Amino acid sequence: MDDDMLADQRRLVELLESEGWDVTDLELSAYDSPWADDDDPEATVTITARKLYESDEDEDDDNPFRVK
Repeated sequence: MDDDMLADQRRLVELLESEGWDVTDLELSAYDSPWADDDDPEATVTITARKLYESDEDEDDDNPFRVK
């Protein structure tokens, strides 16, 4: 795996975390593209992150679909 790919991965995580996201899972896949004729590798990054938002709604609402 290329050091540039790992640096880009770290930068993506830093960007998400700076916006208040909590990265819970990350997968970086490096490969040679089957569609390109050059020998430059490509990478795919899959990031799972979560972020809690404060609810503006009253906790005493009667919404039957809300988990209490």
